[in-house]
Amino acid sequence: MKIALAQLNYHIGNFEANTKKIISAIQQAKEAAADLIIFAELAIGGYPAKDLLRNKAFKHQCDEAIHQIAAQCQDIACIIGAPFKNGDPEGKELYNSAVFIEHGIVKDVVKKGLLPDYDVFDEYRYFEPSRVFNCIELNGVKIALTICEDLWDDDEGGNSYVGDPMAELRRENPDLLINIAASPFSYTHFEERVKVLSQQVKKSGRPLIYVNQIGAHMDIIFDGRSIALNNEGTTVAELKSFEEDLQFITYHQQNIISTTAAPKHPKSEMELVHDALILGLRDYFQKSGFRKAVLGLSGGLDSALVAALACEALGAHNVLAILMPSVYSSDHSIKDAMDLVNNTGCKHHIVPIKDIANAYEHSLAPLFENLQPDTTEENIQARARAVILMAVSNKFGHILLNTSNKSEAAVGYGTLYGDMAGSISVIGDVYKSKAYDLARYINREREIIPINTIEKAPSAELRPDQKDSDSLPEYELLDQILFELIENEKAGSEVVAMGFEQSLVERICKLVNNAEFKRFQAPPILRISPKAFGPGRQIPLVAKYPY
Repeated sequence: MKIALAQLNYHIGNFEANTKKIISAIQQAKEAAADLIIFAELAIGGYPAKDLLRNKAFKHQCDEAIHQIAAQCQDIACIIGAPFKNGDPEGKELYNSAVFIEHGIVKDVVKKGLLPDYDVFDEYRYFEPSRVFNCIELNGVKIALTICEDLWDDDEGGNSYVGDPMAELRRENPDLLINIAASPFSYTHFEERVKVLSQQVKKSGRPLIYVNQIGAHMDIIFDGRSIALNNEGTTVAELKSFEEDLQFITYHQQNIISTTAAPKHPKSEMELVHDALILGLRDYFQKSGFRKAVLGLSGGLDSALVAALACEALGAHNVLAILMPSVYSSDHSIKDAMDLVNNTGCKHHIVPIKDIANAYEHSLAPLFENLQPDTTEENIQARARAVILMAVSNKFGHILLNTSNKSEAAVGYGTLYGDMAGSISVIGDVYKSKAYDLARYINREREIIPINTIEKAPSAELRPDQKDSDSLPEYELLDQILFELIENEKAGSEVVAMGFEQSLVERICKLVNNAEFKRFQAPPILRISPKAFGPGRQIPLVAKYPY
């Protein structure tokens, strides 16, 4: 049996484009004489569709798309993810389903049982969990078909509410395992994914096909990397990462005997992060109908990184950098910013903020009489820059890119309505210490980000001779502690027990907690880590935080 793996980039709610893309893949598979083509979880409608799943027109269009796709499935069978109506009025209106199409009709519908409600997932809000799990059959081959989580959660007892999908399916002695997924990218996830899939193969002694989607839907980025494992649990086929792909495998006598997609050479962590951010930024603009971006370019590392990524993702001719020197901006910062402009070829303008900031301070002088300058005056500079950037955005229709990194977002080292402004945060899930690695990766073939930008001490340049280290620990140390608090979700006392200085951990915990209200108002962040700020980390704003 020849099987096509269709790894596509879907646009939520764009039924015309999605259906056209799916039918095109079906035609290509038919021309290659494939017996079956497999698409990802919730390919129809896109994932995550969120509250669009409650919209009657959206649900109707899902049904129409299934009918259109089924009509094309003559001489080829199809497995595709879709929301499917629940006939029981007592439950949720929809199932998260894998629709099995053969001879032009829907032959079977497999429903997801284990609905994730952690991190960025909220499937229990929309879907009814299935409690029945049965194999499907095609050309005499018994297939254990599952949807994402149903393959992952396979402990001895299973889920007491819905049962253990894989344990039940193994009782039917399937010949082949197929899992369709919408599994988001993080730089730690692929190895875990392959480990889980391999364990399932070893439990059943049967080969496994896993089809994931690619693409970005605001903060969530899908990496693709669909794979097939033989009956010994060895990866024998792997599709591209962060790219659409259509590949074929040949299944025979309970094993995979050939493929058009050999396993790929592993990418480095920085290559994966880079590719994810490029895809996330490009899809955000293309799927939203935007073309042009604007950002503030300071001569520092973070804005240089965002500018370089934007130029690669959108084209340098679509990126406008605004240089806004203040009285505290150093000559080398202005030169570094101009070097970046020249290296990338992006457009630029220089708008000094000295007179603007002075005008604010002059207007406030009667109110601030006899008070010493402090962070208030520093923040006025940052907010003056935000006013300029938003004016450019409004006047020319450019989308403002936020340039804050994860370390700054974590400890609140940013000005609300100032440098925290933007429609999308490009590197808000990249720690500062990782930002240096990413910059070096971008410079792997030629100097794009000026070397001086990478090597100089980081500074906001809002007061004379200011350095980030005046207010924060060195980033290498800070980021280690933040990683334990955020990604590993450890309490401060647990981090101290690891050997970090108690007073330092207490201080960082306080900074993180006190900045929660800022992050609540921050732009959405492209997610590349196991735990990003945003929907995947929901902390109450008004609380007494445990240590």
